Amino acid sequence: MGIRMWCETWDVRRARAVVLVAAAVGLLTRTLIAANVPGPADVRFFQGFAEAIAVHGPLRIYEQQLPSLPVYNHPPLAGWMLLGLNSLSDWGISFATLMRWPASVADFFCVLLVFEIVRRRASPRTAVLCAVGVAVSPVLIATSGYHGNTDAVAVMFALAAAHLLADRKAPLAAGAAAALSISVKFIPVVVIPALLVAALRGGRPVLVRFAAGFAAVFALVWGPVLVTVPQDLQRNVLEYAGGSYRFWGLIRFADVFGLPESAIAFMQGDGHLLFVLPCVAAGAWLAWLRPAQLPGVVAFTLGLLLLLSTASGLQYLTWAAAGMFVLGLPEGLAYSVVLGLTAVLGYSGRSSVRWSEPLLYIGAAGWIVLAAGLATGVHRLLVTRPDGDPAGRTGQARLSAPPASQPSGSAVT
Repeated sequence: MGIRMWCETWDVRRARAVVLVAAAVGLLTRTLIAANVPGPADVRFFQGFAEAIAVHGPLRIYEQQLPSLPVYNHPPLAGWMLLGLNSLSDWGISFATLMRWPASVADFFCVLLVFEIVRRRASPRTAVLCAVGVAVSPVLIATSGYHGNTDAVAVMFALAAAHLLADRKAPLAAGAAAALSISVKFIPVVVIPALLVAALRGGRPVLVRFAAGFAAVFALVWGPVLVTVPQDLQRNVLEYAGGSYRFWGLIRFADVFGLPESAIAFMQGDGHLLFVLPCVAAGAWLAWLRPAQLPGVVAFTLGLLLLLSTASGLQYLTWAAAGMFVLGLPEGLAYSVVLGLTAVLGYSGRSSVRWSEPLLYIGAAGWIVLAAGLATGVHRLLVTRPDGDPAGRTGQARLSAPPASQPSGSAVT
C-alpha cells in the first residue's frame, strides 16, 4: 500500500530517477553476465563475421564465402558495428563480452522509452512498474546479456521512432530512428508502413519531415552497399527467410499435427511472406485508426510478427518483450514470466537450438500467452477514441495523450 501511495504522489522527475536506477541496475546485470559467461554459438559466429569484415570491409562481406559460418544476413549498420567491436577487442577486451554490449545498452534505453511512452497514457505508478518490468525482464536479460545479437537494438530504434513521432512531435528524428532500426536488423521493416501512415495522418509537413529523416539515414547507411553489391545484399538480407527449426509457433503446431512436409517447407520458404503481410496490414490499419497510440501499434505489430513467425530462435523473443509492457502491465508481466522461463531454460540446456520436450510445451504456452496479450492489447488500443481519450478508464491504464500543457520532457531524445 505504501509503495502504491508513493508512486501515485511522485512527480515525473522523481519517477524518472527511479526508472533510471532500475535501468542502470539492469544494464549492470547484463554486463556482468556478458563478462563472465561465454554465451551461445552465435557469439562465436559474430566474432567470425567481425574478423571477416576486418579483412573484406562491411560492404564486400556480403559477396564472401564464409566457410564454417552461417549466412551473413545482417543489414549494413550491423557490419559497421561489428567492425567497431572488433577494433575494441584489440584493446584487450573479450569480443564475447563486447558483443553483448549493444543489446544490453539498447535495453537500458528501452526502459526509459517504455516509461516515457506509458506515463503519457497511464498513471505514474503503472509507467514505473512497466519500465522496471523491462529492466528485470528475464527474456531481455537472457537474450541481451547472454545471447547478444542485434534484435534488442532494432526494437529500441523502432519504439523510439514511434515515440518521437507520436509523443515528441519530432518527425525528422523519428524518420532517422526508423531507418536505423532496419539498418541494424531487417525485422522492424513490418512497422515502417504504420509509421508512414501515422506521419500521413499528421499532415503533409509531418510526412515530408519523416520521409526526409528516413531517406537521409537510409541513403547514408544502405546506399554504398546497394551500389556495390546489390544482388548479394538482396540474397543474404532481403530474401532471408529464417532457419528451419520447428520449435516455435505455427511451425511447431504444424509439425505436431502432422501437416505434410511440403506444406511446412512452403511455410518456411516462399510462403513466409504470407505471414508477414498480415502484420504489415494490421499495423498500417491500426496506425490509421489510432495515430496517437503509435507506440502501442508498433509494439502490437512486432508482437504479431513473433506470433506468426515461421522461424524459431530464442533471441526472437526480444521482439515483443518491451512492447508487451507498452500494451499493458498485465500483458508485459505474463509475457516476461512465461517466455522468460522459456528463454532461461532454453539457454541453460544442452543447446539453444535443441529444445527439450518440457521446453517445447512451455514455449507453446508462451505462444498462447503472447496471443492473449496481443488480443487484450489491441482491444485496449481500439477502445481508445481517435483523440486519445479512452472510451472507459480502468484502474490499470489510461490510454489518453497528455494535455498540451503537460510537460513532455523525455530522458530519451
